[in-house]
Amino acid sequence: MSEHTATTTPSGALAHSAREAAELARRGSLDPVHVVDESLTRMSIVRSGADGLNSFISVDADAARAAARALHDQRNDRHVSAHTRERSRSALFGVPVALKDNIATLHLPTTCASRILSDYVSPYEATAVQRLREAGAIVVGKTNMDEFAMGSSTENSAFGASRNPHDESRVPGGSSGGSAVAVASGVVRIALGSETGGSVRQPAAFCGVVGVKPTYGRVSRHGLVAYASSLEQIGVFGRSVDDAALALEVIAGRDPFDATSLPVAVADYAAGANAPHSATAHSATPLAGLVIGRPREYFPASLDPQIRALTDRAADTLRSLGAEIRDVSLPHTDLAIPVYYIVAPAEASSNLARFDGVRYGLRLPGPGLREMYEHTRSGGFGAEVTRRILLGSYVLSAGYYDAYYRRAQDVRQLITNDFARVFAEGVHVLLTPTTPSTAFALGAVKDPYEMYLSDIFTVTANLAGIPGMSQPIGRIDGLPVGGQLLAAHFDEATMFRVAYALERALGDEAHR
Repeated sequence: MSEHTATTTPSGALAHSAREAAELARRGSLDPVHVVDESLTRMSIVRSGADGLNSFISVDADAARAAARALHDQRNDRHVSAHTRERSRSALFGVPVALKDNIATLHLPTTCASRILSDYVSPYEATAVQRLREAGAIVVGKTNMDEFAMGSSTENSAFGASRNPHDESRVPGGSSGGSAVAVASGVVRIALGSETGGSVRQPAAFCGVVGVKPTYGRVSRHGLVAYASSLEQIGVFGRSVDDAALALEVIAGRDPFDATSLPVAVADYAAGANAPHSATAHSATPLAGLVIGRPREYFPASLDPQIRALTDRAADTLRSLGAEIRDVSLPHTDLAIPVYYIVAPAEASSNLARFDGVRYGLRLPGPGLREMYEHTRSGGFGAEVTRRILLGSYVLSAGYYDAYYRRAQDVRQLITNDFARVFAEGVHVLLTPTTPSTAFALGAVKDPYEMYLSDIFTVTANLAGIPGMSQPIGRIDGLPVGGQLLAAHFDEATMFRVAYALERALGDEAHR
């Protein structure tokens, strides 16, 4: 077994899917304490040495073990309350999870990988985290990220860059790179990330795992540190499609603390899908009746021929499973990057104004209030965050708001209309590459605009608010390649139906 295979292959209890591990733990065949110990041991292995993966910012091993012992005791105590007994039957009973470090927790720091919040501990916990805990999941740590979720490589972290477990000289993607690495390196089966323009799907593709961005409004944003509020949402990473589906089911749903979350029913994503435990697991044509769209704009002449070939193979596989493959057009796709990099920085410049040295976080003194603001923000924010704040302030300034921000919002609506038209014409799911390349080398991309282009296939889903996911479809020179599925608003169930079938049909070919 090669070094990289060892780094990315889970063993022992962690080799079980999240669903299997929870079921074994509920029956008493698997001890949550043992599972957490395996996760922490795995974490220490991949973090060790100067060339460690650097995927975690903070870990509380004692709290994780205490939570595992509590679940063990609750399962074995015949005198516990009905509520506690019901919890012992919950979906993620005893399953270790990791959280991106811009998702608020009560005891571990929430730093956003920024010096300005380096010691900050939130007074409340994100709704998504509460729902994980209620489902029996055990938080083992907070993961590394691009500072304030601004980046596509996890190189913009005040705590140093994370590394790709398939090749430690390469980036894991970003901004949720640490969470992707935590799953890909076998520390956990499930991790939470956040998405503003592809920050779950892109690192999932680079690291060879499953990453899901739900419909905007599907998952509560309460407790997610704000970057660009109309674009961002919490997403999930899974070792498999089923891991990701189960995690999304747990955290999804209306939340009274978030006015943007919507009261739309959450489906059992495995039910009726081509999952191993579903009724259609052995159907020869599980996708009969579905139309899979292939957007021309996502397959430009400049696309890496090997990525094109792997995506075409995925399309052929879906066709063999009964789906119709149809060429479609999303004509405003080429405007997505300029629109995104007007809208997102504009909202960021407003949201990040609260980090001023007065309310919380870092404070660097100065002779007056203005100087204190300047010293704190200049010393606390990194270069990429500063760049986006300045850009956002500019496009919102007097005389430029209509020329830039308002016009960008108009074009954003055109992009949204493109998707609505295609889905209205009978397409159920779109298939595209997730990224235009495999993971690039650490330090290789110096030009910010070139870095922004790594999200060219993912930002459209955030602008339109539709669900999307990336799953492994093959490798190029040992590096993972992701295939992206996009669906209509709140139709994650169909997206997962296709993903389950594709994962099952590709089998080991998805990872070689």
